[in-house]
Amino acid sequence: MRQIVELQQQLVPDLLDVMKKRYSILHRVMLSDLIGRRTLASALSMTERMLRAETDFLKTQGLLEIHSGGMRISDSGKQLLEQLEPFYKTMFGLFELEETIRSHYGLTQVVIVAGDSEISAQTKRELGRAGSQVLSKLMQPSDVVAVTGGTTIAQLSSQLNSSSQLNTNLFVPARGGLGESLDYQANTIASMMAKRTGAQYRLLHVPDHLGQEAFSSIMQEPNIKEIVDVIRSARIVVHGIGDAMVMARRRRLDQQIIDAMEAEGALAESFGFYFDRKGAVVHKMQTVGLRLEDIVNTEVVIGVAGGKSKGEAIAAIMRFGHNDVLITDEAAALEMIALIEQEKSNTES
Repeated sequence: MRQIVELQQQLVPDLLDVMKKRYSILHRVMLSDLIGRRTLASALSMTERMLRAETDFLKTQGLLEIHSGGMRISDSGKQLLEQLEPFYKTMFGLFELEETIRSHYGLTQVVIVAGDSEISAQTKRELGRAGSQVLSKLMQPSDVVAVTGGTTIAQLSSQLNSSSQLNTNLFVPARGGLGESLDYQANTIASMMAKRTGAQYRLLHVPDHLGQEAFSSIMQEPNIKEIVDVIRSARIVVHGIGDAMVMARRRRLDQQIIDAMEAEGALAESFGFYFDRKGAVVHKMQTVGLRLEDIVNTEVVIGVAGGKSKGEAIAAIMRFGHNDVLITDEAAALEMIALIEQEKSNTES
């Protein structure tokens, strides 16, 4: 594939430019669901006149539908994008990034989407779409799937669907709630995933952070203990990755604890645990839900996170060594590649 792209670039370079342009148009329309020409032209940095010529062509090919409220991609357009994805990744060099990261961290699969999800809502949506596709392929009948909260996992849940009803599957929250927006709570995300796939779900109505006395008391409740046992039996865990200090403040941890974690080099947060840049755990929270030993023994662990500022945090979680799949964006991947090259340079010297 790569050799073909290089040959085409030498022989007919303008062909690749046209392909990239039309692919970008279809891809942006798909992510937007319904979008007006002016908005699309602005998003792609094209003139409306140039865009009109391209969208008229795509319409005649049956790839776009033009409505009074805007443009929408057709089923044929979606199918074409799916078939072109490997070619597209080769054109933009994403395959090389995926393989470098996959081999360096010993992962089974890495999926990288173009862009930076921190500054582009469309890239974040694409990150969610890629995550939903991976999860759909990995799920098996009767699976228990534990999911964390957060905006990226919420985006994944909104795009999850299944060609067959997964009525024997069960979605559960990996941990208790943070007390933030209901839309981004693990409970909400688990229920949405279940509804979009025809699966079942269970909820965990407890706070994420508990003192020792409260934790001991609540774990004596038969209903709580039963759902926690189900959560800890999950075959698949889907989790986000956060900046350690940001997440510590969102959890309203004592300043003394935050200062101590910072002194120990806490860089990343995931599953409610805090990791330094080498992937070592520097702080564990007393919480109901998944424990670190459960993550270690889980059959499939899927990390979904992106954004340039999270590159180092994602790399720290990958060094922890218990992820199987990483879905990220180009901006974070490039930061990870820079860290990998730095590591190699330090080793050689």
